[in-house]
Amino acid sequence: MAGECELGVTGLATMGQNLARNAARHGFPVAVHNRTATRTRELLERHGHEGQLVGAFSVEELVAALARPRRVLVMVKAGPPVDAVLDELAGHLDPGDLLIDGGNSFFEDTRRRERALAERGIRFLGTGVSGGEEGALHGPSIMPGGSPEAYEPVERLLTTIAAQVDGTPCCRLIGPDGAGHYVKMVHNGIEYADMQLIAEAYDLLGQGLGLGAAELAEVFERWNQGDLDSFLIETTAKVLRQVDAATGRPLVDLILDEAEQKGTGRWTVQSALELGVPITGITEAVFARVLSSQRERREAAAKALPGPHGTATGPAAERLVDDVRDALYASKVVAYAQGFEQIAAAADAYGWEVDLGGLATIWRGGCIIRARFLNRIREAYQADPGLDSLLLADYFRDAVAAAQGAWRRVVATAVELGVPTPAFASSLAYYDGFRRERGPANLLQGLRDFFGAHTYRRLDRPGSFHTRWSQDGDEVEV
Repeated sequence: MAGECELGVTGLATMGQNLARNAARHGFPVAVHNRTATRTRELLERHGHEGQLVGAFSVEELVAALARPRRVLVMVKAGPPVDAVLDELAGHLDPGDLLIDGGNSFFEDTRRRERALAERGIRFLGTGVSGGEEGALHGPSIMPGGSPEAYEPVERLLTTIAAQVDGTPCCRLIGPDGAGHYVKMVHNGIEYADMQLIAEAYDLLGQGLGLGAAELAEVFERWNQGDLDSFLIETTAKVLRQVDAATGRPLVDLILDEAEQKGTGRWTVQSALELGVPITGITEAVFARVLSSQRERREAAAKALPGPHGTATGPAAERLVDDVRDALYASKVVAYAQGFEQIAAAADAYGWEVDLGGLATIWRGGCIIRARFLNRIREAYQADPGLDSLLLADYFRDAVAAAQGAWRRVVATAVELGVPTPAFASSLAYYDGFRRERGPANLLQGLRDFFGAHTYRRLDRPGSFHTRWSQDGDEVEV
């Protein structure tokens, strides 16, 4: 089938394989290639019957198998490997051909790569793909970033293999250059926060009420029937239900309490700091993973540092499950509000036009953070495209207001029991800070002026001022 394949895929780890299979199942001829030829042969032997999968055992064979304009999806580890593969492929392509980076690349790398490839006349899409291996096979959420000219040759293919919700594909062009990978990065940051909140709910109910894994699974299954309905809540119940075949114990109780990370959460926090966006929930989620990795230090500290422990009693215990549900929902709203605020700030900073309601639309299916309330987010941005914060949308304002009594009780109970809930607590602190007309930063600025002559502004008249605090107290306008 030389010169007839509509897509080439190089990099056949699980995600690459499943995206290739997805496209082939939908009738698109796909040429598949991997640096290790064994993996290509195994894919063809196991799944070659699923559609038109054509093996290529060199870059030259891969390029030769493609129809023009050639379209190649690169699915290799982020960083230098992506640069190496793109450079090699570009040497065999012609102007007008298209390269797609479908990995979790850092968005600044994507911007650099697009500029470099444009100089060679090659089109480029930096494309976020969410949904894990099952999503890749059955329909992921796809977030391409690049020019409309780069998107056009693969729009039909991508919108076909993406998840479909209410007849709408979970794929759309996000914006220029690094916009797609940036949005995927923040998506992953929200995912970090969402997972941390779920872990804190599990921990507080387990420690505070003595609930075991099977009982907690019932709680999460109930929650998944209401406003918390989401892929992550559903998956949590399944994980809690899993029994270890060798011991008969809940598998979750045997898993080491060290959470790993691949970098997208950390990148999200670093970018937010540069943009001046307070994504407190995501930041605490990243730090919680860092602390979890310090297992030996925590074991030593557990023997040396005193603190409260025990279970909840009385009315606090009776309402804790419902309170945690409400606190989880309110904190989740804050995480999404902060994530969307960060995307809006990045769009302003980098000259992207990102449709925030459109993001909620394509995150409704396929992706890890898909949830019922994404429809509410889409509706909020449809009603007010310039919405400053999701917390100010009528539905979310009222939902958080209704939940905040429970939210405050949960944080207080966690403090009393000595159960750490950094994402719950920081989300509540953000909410309280955001809703205050006047905070304590006036003192901060006075301190800065005292020791560093950084100046301050006044409420009663314009201009910047400096006070000689340690001398005569005179104030001068600067």
